[in-house]
Amino acid sequence: MMKIDKVPFEEALNLTGFGKFNVISFLLCSSIIMGMAFELFSVSYLVPASACELMTTSNQQGLMAAVPLIGVIATSHFWGYLADTRGRRKVLCFSMTLSFIAGALAAFSPDWITFSILKFLSSSAVSGAFALSMTLLSEITPEAKRSNLVILTSSVFLCCNGFMAIIAIPVLPLKFSYYVPLLNIYFNSWRVLNLIYSLPCALSVIGLYYSYESPKFLLSVGKENEALKIMETVFVINNNKSSDEYPVKSMVLDELYATHNAKGFFASIKCQTIPLFKPPLLRNTILLSVTFIIVYICMHPHMVWLPYMTDGFMTSVQRGEHGINFCQRLRNSQNDTVVQMDDDCSLNEFALTMVFAVGLLLALINTIVSTIVNIFGRKRLLITIQLIAATAALCVNFTTTWYLSGILIITFISGVLNFGLLSSFCVDVYPTYVKAMAVCLTLMMGRGSAVLGVNLLKYMLDNHCETSFYVFGSVALVAAVLGFLLPSEAKPPLRDVYEKDNIST
Repeated sequence: MMKIDKVPFEEALNLTGFGKFNVISFLLCSSIIMGMAFELFSVSYLVPASACELMTTSNQQGLMAAVPLIGVIATSHFWGYLADTRGRRKVLCFSMTLSFIAGALAAFSPDWITFSILKFLSSSAVSGAFALSMTLLSEITPEAKRSNLVILTSSVFLCCNGFMAIIAIPVLPLKFSYYVPLLNIYFNSWRVLNLIYSLPCALSVIGLYYSYESPKFLLSVGKENEALKIMETVFVINNNKSSDEYPVKSMVLDELYATHNAKGFFASIKCQTIPLFKPPLLRNTILLSVTFIIVYICMHPHMVWLPYMTDGFMTSVQRGEHGINFCQRLRNSQNDTVVQMDDDCSLNEFALTMVFAVGLLLALINTIVSTIVNIFGRKRLLITIQLIAATAALCVNFTTTWYLSGILIITFISGVLNFGLLSSFCVDVYPTYVKAMAVCLTLMMGRGSAVLGVNLLKYMLDNHCETSFYVFGSVALVAAVLGFLLPSEAKPPLRDVYEKDNIST
């Protein structure tokens, strides 16, 4: 077969087909995202479960729950820079290893300060995992399936909170307690749970060791031969054919922007960052950052405190209380809880089962979204989801029917589906040499707002619960309006290399 010179990368990638390699890559990225989610959301279960032993106050618990987000904010930019200059796979392997070590050590914390420091380190290490895995997946997936897979990874992310809940159900009630004199701690159930939550990071490191670097990244840094070899390997795995049958002889990076070379660490970071804040990328950077901020400040705090909220809500329902709204149920449960050293700090098992069910439900809905996104369009879906979520939040206080309150809360939290939609915008609108940096930066902006949201929501749930739903619901409406300004999804069709070859011959 005659091979073609200077094939645009996207056309060359399309010619590798879609098959086993892409499925395996999706599973690898899913394990990375699971490791990140387990680290970030582990505080939702570990903070209340450790309250008896560590004797933490409500304010200290709020700080402990926000620490992972602070770690994400502190280092996202750094990991994005490394991924754009050193490679996606290499950086992911290093960061996930560090996260596993720090996360596992948190299980042996003698006090809440040590716990917070180790969680800060583990979350700092894993802060770029979501963005980098999304970037890696997008750069090895043909365009026709790219949005579907990127959005589908959010289903994995949404399942994680549910999986964590179902893991916690048999572990947290365990009554064993072994004294460790060296650390002056009691090794008990919440510490075991912490160790279990750190395992996905270790598993993802093993997968990354056997994986391939992004061929698009290699092409962008001038390593065309290595990129072509990976593309041939992908072609062989997907099609069960010889590499000689891959019709591409050489590739070119079909982007409007060129990579800038700079000497020195800070000069290099500057080169990777400044283009994001200059035309033609400036508008998209500002718009996506603001939208991420709004979506994250509204939705992420409710995901963090979902076990806490569900625990109070379901405790009230099980007591048979009637004629009160969601916030009154939460207050009644709080008033009955006084944390003492000998108390059982394990969460309500039925509540954890409900968290698991909510996680699976959101994952199912997100899977449906990933299959219809090409039909209805990302922009239209994002606006619709945001409008529905905001409306549900504004209606929570007006019902005293417990199951309707639950439906409205779940509907509001379903706004997390827009995490995947926004991420799919990011991986499409930025050129390769700043893509990882852009995704990390916009996510960092969103998670930065979530730090404020986590602490604000906990305070409002304890003191101004009804007001919290009006505030967060109104802010969510703003993101729906901004959705109309997001970039157009229309793209010119790619040329068919086979047709071009046939015409030329």
